[in-house]
Amino acid sequence: MELYPAIDVQGGRVARAPAALAEPLAALDRYARAGARWVHFVDLDRVYGRGTNDELTRACLAATGIRAQVGGSVSTEGEVDELLAWGAARVVLGAAAAADAELVDRLLARHGPDRLAVAIDARDGKLAPRGGAQGAPPVAVRDLARRLRGQGARTIVYTDVTRDGTLGGPDLSGARALGAERDLDVIVSGGIASLDDLRAARAAGLAGAIVGRALHEAKFTLAEALACVA
Repeated sequence: MELYPAIDVQGGRVARAPAALAEPLAALDRYARAGARWVHFVDLDRVYGRGTNDELTRACLAATGIRAQVGGSVSTEGEVDELLAWGAARVVLGAAAAADAELVDRLLARHGPDRLAVAIDARDGKLAPRGGAQGAPPVAVRDLARRLRGQGARTIVYTDVTRDGTLGGPDLSGARALGAERDLDVIVSGGIASLDDLRAARAAGLAGAIVGRALHEAKFTLAEALACVA
């Protein structure tokens, strides 16, 4: 199972991180030195329509010695193209855009399944995009995952939005249900608080886990987390 330490940027700093650990480029360097192979990068200001951190995003994607998966309500072909051109190893198409089957087809045809993941943000088993996304249909996430698999998508980032940032534990049953779809790799996000959560995610057969707040609050170290999922 792959571990994705999160770099959520807000106002040029790593959101929710202690002041001494909130410089994004320094955080990337720490994660690389600890042995991380991936990071999950999100510009929260862009997600919530408060501006962008584009210059910092470009610098981080250019500087990192580890692969960056970039998410955050990415919704257009232009955004995907831009982030890949800046150096992202993989871009996560936002949950609202994932409901657009024609858009997914075009992006998969252009970039292939290795460079495109799809976000499935869920509440009570239904698609529930976050940020400024509006108007997403109330589709069942299992049906959406099945359709995405049929289109050739390979990687899903699954988040129960009621658990995100809560340290209340991830929705492993929901993630495992999506992972039951053949040929889909599911990365779980939201609520991971302990090494036991990571062990459970690994035991569930998930492809990866995104960890943010638990690292910032020193619930465990990145080295411990990497050893746990190895």
